[in-house]
Amino acid sequence: MKNIKIQIFLRFGCFPLVLGLIFFLPAGSFRFWEAWIYIGILFFPMLFVVLYFLKKDPGLLERRMRMKEKEKEQKILIKLSSFLFLAGFLLPGFDFRYQWSHIPIYLVLTADVVVFLGYVIFFFVMRENSYLSRIVEVEEGQKVISTGPYSVVRHPMYIGVLLMFLFTPIALGSWWALIPFIPMPVILALRILNEEKVLTKNLSGYEEYRKTVPFRLIPYIW
Repeated sequence: MKNIKIQIFLRFGCFPLVLGLIFFLPAGSFRFWEAWIYIGILFFPMLFVVLYFLKKDPGLLERRMRMKEKEKEQKILIKLSSFLFLAGFLLPGFDFRYQWSHIPIYLVLTADVVVFLGYVIFFFVMRENSYLSRIVEVEEGQKVISTGPYSVVRHPMYIGVLLMFLFTPIALGSWWALIPFIPMPVILALRILNEEKVLTKNLSGYEEYRKTVPFRLIPYIW
């Protein structure tokens, strides 16, 4: 447990520093106010979440620390999404420096609210499902979760993730940064399809759960 805490706080402590470098180096200025707000919107809720689960469910945090995917399809998707992420987070700084985009303040702040709401959804899904690992896997003794948001769709976490992805460029004041984020819904859909194969094959009761909750991500659509 001590080692887990050290790893968590090391990663958590580096988080704002890494984001700051990604945003402010391309911007060439600390006056990139959209980035300051965005970092705060992610950092402070994340601090609350880390402290909450350290007390309530440290096992979930340990699962969220795992980074090495086991599935070949997931490894490919992670590499692709990592490249798109990097591009999507670097572009706003250059956009700020060269003033390519002109997004009204009210749109930036609205996008900040949506990003925050996406993280709130993410938190409630984690609270409902202690087995919510960062990688696609099935643990010994794992059970199907069908309560809370899982009674509506089978992958509610990705709703929060999608909101955060798609509104991040606007929150950072960049129309151009939307370009690398546009493929993210397709990548998430491919991840979900592969994840369902793994869960159906290895998680007892998941096939029955799929029949009870027919929608993967969006009710009455998919």
